[in-house]
Amino acid sequence: MPDATRDIAIVAFAQSDHRRRTDDLSEVEMVMPVLHDVLAQTGLTAGEIGFTCSGSSDYLAGRAFSFTMTLDGVGAWPPISESHVETDGAWALYEAWVKLLTGEADTALVYSYGKSSPGSVRDVLTRQLDPYYVAPLWPDSVALAALQAQALIDAGDTDEPALAAIATRSRTAAETNPHAQLRGPRPAGDRQAGPLRTADCPPIGDGAAAVILAAGDTARRLCARPAWIRGIDHRIEAHSLGVRDLTDSPSTRLAAERAGAFDRPVDTAELHAPFTSQEVVLRKALRLDDAVTVNPSGGALAANPMMAAGLIRIGEAAARIQRGESHRALAHATSGPCLQQNLVAVLEGDPGE
Repeated sequence: MPDATRDIAIVAFAQSDHRRRTDDLSEVEMVMPVLHDVLAQTGLTAGEIGFTCSGSSDYLAGRAFSFTMTLDGVGAWPPISESHVETDGAWALYEAWVKLLTGEADTALVYSYGKSSPGSVRDVLTRQLDPYYVAPLWPDSVALAALQAQALIDAGDTDEPALAAIATRSRTAAETNPHAQLRGPRPAGDRQAGPLRTADCPPIGDGAAAVILAAGDTARRLCARPAWIRGIDHRIEAHSLGVRDLTDSPSTRLAAERAGAFDRPVDTAELHAPFTSQEVVLRKALRLDDAVTVNPSGGALAANPMMAAGLIRIGEAAARIQRGESHRALAHATSGPCLQQNLVAVLEGDPGE
């Protein structure tokens, strides 16, 4: 049985430079430098990692069991303890966290990656919709986000200038992020669907990320200032969009409550909000006021590599704790249309620091 009292921390985080296209790189070539970087930060070798878990999607790669190829970047010999989730790497981190709680390993390597450039990601994402009533209509991810944005505007929760201000703030923050795909304020751009303009939508691009988890004294040995995972939980909304209130996210609120996010205030929040309107929903669900620094990395509006963007939110929050720029941070990851699935993690530095 898992030992809920066992302290688990993120001790290293690395990510690629996110680019619109990586035609010159295979998934293995894209992931390997990130894996080498994250291992070098701790001084560990792949053979010293107790558990490895990855996140990706065969739909993006266009072939079954595509994740087995990237194990070449990890090194599967001598044999390793390995697992995979067909979703964002944030959920791979959750699995690794549970594995370490059981005591079966003291360290874990978590990585995820996505190449959206080879095809139309907007069309690919329609395959996660209800196959009987919604998917046959082919509403893409932007059209569905526009429905959510319009619902928020109709409810009086936001307006188009407020959404534009979120885009400007996020991409201004990304100016100091060397890995971001888009940096610096940009024009609002053309209208994409409903109230959403180009600047309200995430960039399409390729990228990868990795973190290393460690337990107890091992974490303190590997990192001067570990980012301790004080709570983590994930929840899901109903699959049918027609039975959900798109202006709210009860699953995010419940995940945050179970993760202990409301026990004490956080000073930083890295929110996986690919669309500006989704930040409005998440801020309300997570009770974030203006005292909280939201998406200092630029968030998913600056770089949104599919299957890695949620893990990056957790990694960015952990990195701020490790640099001493935050003491208690919240990280959020999402998957599915209109914030259907949501994961919330609460990270802290050591007490007294």
